[in-house]
Amino acid sequence: MTLFWEKGYEATSLSDLTTAMGIAPPSLYAAFGNKEELFLAAVEEYAKTYGSYLRRALDEEPTALAAIERILLHAARQFTERGHPRGCLVICGALGTDESAVRVRKVLEDMRRAKERWMRRRIQADVDAGVLPKETDAAALARFADALLEGLCLKARLGASRRDLEKAVEVGLAALRKAADPAAEG
Repeated sequence: MTLFWEKGYEATSLSDLTTAMGIAPPSLYAAFGNKEELFLAAVEEYAKTYGSYLRRALDEEPTALAAIERILLHAARQFTERGHPRGCLVICGALGTDESAVRVRKVLEDMRRAKERWMRRRIQADVDAGVLPKETDAAALARFADALLEGLCLKARLGASRRDLEKAVEVGLAALRKAADPAAEG
C-alpha cells in the first residue's frame, strides 16, 4: 500500500513490489493475480484505515458544515504526517496512468465520486431539516468541499506544510459557510 501511495499505480513496478514484499514474482501472481489486483487490494485497505475518517465525520458530526470542517482539518494533518507518504492514495493513486489502467482509474474515480455524493447527501439533509437555508445548493457545496479536499492532497504532495494547509482550510471554510448561508454573519 505504501509503495502505491508514494509512487502511484503507474510508477510502481513489479520489481518494487516484490522487493518490498520480499517475494518472487510468481508468488505475487499466485497471491494477487497481477499488479492491478494488488493495487485494488491496497486501495481497499487504505479506504478501511486512512480513508475511513470521511464517513465517520459525516455520520458523527451534528451538522454537515461541522463534518466538512472535521474532514478538511483531519486531511490537512493526515496528508502531511510523517511515517507515510504525503497526500491521499485514492486522490493521487492514478495520476499519470495511461489508457491501459482503465479499471484502476474507474475504481478510484468511483471512490472519489462517492465521497462527493456522501457530502452532498449530508448537506441536503441539513437543508431538508432547516439547518441550512432551502436555497442552499447542496451539490455545488459538496463539489466545492471536495475540490478543497483534493487540493489539499495535491498541495501536500508538492510539499505544503500542515500549517499552510490549515490556513487554506480556514479560508475555504469561510467561503463554504458564506455560500451555504449568504445571510449569516462571519
